[in-house]
Amino acid sequence: MDNLRNILKKINIKGELRFDESMSMHTTFETGGPADIYTAPADEDELLALVKAVRSAGIPAFILGGGANLLVSDLGIRGAVIDMKNLSAIKIDDGNFICQAGAPVDSACEAALEAGLGGLDAFYGMPGTIGGAVWMNARCYGISVSDIIRSVKYADSSFNCITRSFAADDFSYKLSPFQGGDSIILEAVFSLPPKDRKEIKAIMHSNREDRRAKGHYSGPSAGSVFKNNRDFGKPSGVIIDSLGMRGTKIGKAKISDGHANIFINTGGASSEDIYRLIKLTIDRVSSAYGYLLEPEVQLIGDFSYIR
Repeated sequence: MDNLRNILKKINIKGELRFDESMSMHTTFETGGPADIYTAPADEDELLALVKAVRSAGIPAFILGGGANLLVSDLGIRGAVIDMKNLSAIKIDDGNFICQAGAPVDSACEAALEAGLGGLDAFYGMPGTIGGAVWMNARCYGISVSDIIRSVKYADSSFNCITRSFAADDFSYKLSPFQGGDSIILEAVFSLPPKDRKEIKAIMHSNREDRRAKGHYSGPSAGSVFKNNRDFGKPSGVIIDSLGMRGTKIGKAKISDGHANIFINTGGASSEDIYRLIKLTIDRVSSAYGYLLEPEVQLIGDFSYIR
């Protein structure tokens, strides 16, 4: 790691480079220990150069979007965290709605509104970035990212930049072809139909207010904690709610009073608090119904010390 620090210091990095950076500043849960190395490359070329340098040194590289859908261990992240926040351009070119991976979802929704294009309005108010939404195949109010995706530009494991067209059936419920691999999503192109701006704005407002009522904004959170399994017959939030678990707390982590599938940091929560609350919920649902809830929140770092 010391050798890598020396290598990175010698690179003329235009973006940010820091060591032992607390991940609580970069996750929507506002928890997480230090990353050995934190970088926010200034552009695509610098991004690929940094990832290549890190991987060639045998050090793991974690690509960070908006920090949503992540629970980072209180022990932090070994290796390098590479933040996509500076790759955030949004443009319309020859009818194509194009977003770099680091563009916040809300910024993309607002740009689509300005252009009178529908399709992204369902995602307004969702935390995170376009790259994360594509990687997760985010789904909101009955619409998945895969329903509106046209193509994705990504760097493969050999750092070749590829633009590939996708069909909806290349994805599935909250799963994408990018999960489980080393590819880095760089840019996404969406197929967005023309739509009345007043209608788009009304949908965006309605969805944000619905999220507010469910407790998404009552404290730092990662949105829905568990995926919905159709085999269970009911959404995960309804199942959890049937056990009277709204308001349940462990430490400073709490299940929202407004929606049982939203967990919030009430102030000063640790990732361990949230992890234990997730595990408690899984155990109670399993004991009551035999269902095994699947978290959509990704666990990053070492949680093995928690018993």
